[in-house]
Amino acid sequence: MAPPRALRQPCTTSACAPILVVALAALVLFMPTQAFAETLQHRIDRLTPHFTINRPDAEGRVPVVLMMHGCGGQRPFMNEMAEIAVSAGAAAVQIDSYAPRRISRASAIASVCTGARLHGRERAGDLYATFAWAKTQNWIDPNRIIVLGWSHGGWTIMDALALRSGGEMQRATGLTELPDEPLEGIAGALIVYPYTGIGTYVGRRDWRLAPRSIAIVAQYDYIVGSTYAALERQRARGAPLDIQVFENTTHAFEDPSAEDPRVRYNPSAVAREQAMLREMIEAF
Repeated sequence: MAPPRALRQPCTTSACAPILVVALAALVLFMPTQAFAETLQHRIDRLTPHFTINRPDAEGRVPVVLMMHGCGGQRPFMNEMAEIAVSAGAAAVQIDSYAPRRISRASAIASVCTGARLHGRERAGDLYATFAWAKTQNWIDPNRIIVLGWSHGGWTIMDALALRSGGEMQRATGLTELPDEPLEGIAGALIVYPYTGIGTYVGRRDWRLAPRSIAIVAQYDYIVGSTYAALERQRARGAPLDIQVFENTTHAFEDPSAEDPRVRYNPSAVAREQAMLREMIEAF
């Protein structure tokens, strides 16, 4: 299917110049150069009290879905996705990146959603820490870990795959004592309407690992804009990325209580997304 066309307002170079200058200045001002330093174990200890964990009634080790919320924080529809995971035989762990940092929803919308703080490469440390925690749990299969992220969470997953091991990874995430490959055991990724623009590595770097991945693009996404081209560039770099355009959908199409007028709830798209998650779990 051809990529969706993004609607743009006409703009002359002279009219746009002041806007671009301000935008670039803000990017330079707010782009994080190095996250606050802490050990991997300290990050685990800060995150785990805020995990929401759902487990199937099964013996032995089971696959797990690690879920990363969007920039607006955890939303009720994530609980429904966790139930889908459990019904397919997997556990689900919802990672709350905001509670340990004392970021409220209002603050997140004003700062994280605008790119002023907590870029995807920094938040990647939360994913690395959760992987390390998962490998210590005797009910999780360490070779069947699936990651699921919406919007900012999708950005985080892709930057987590793109960061270079060693010094760069430590500087970006603020984590010390990282293993050489903190995502070892990743089996699949479901990336939903991710941000792929300025400040991301999407389409600009190869991934260190190649998990089976699906990216969902909302046809009428006026929040993150057009993402298809960047995802296509990532696929051209060798990522096993199945790009699925969901027609007649907006950003956050799963959320019937979204406050944003650009968002429309679409139950048929929700059912399709849930089926994709179930199929990915059952494939492993």
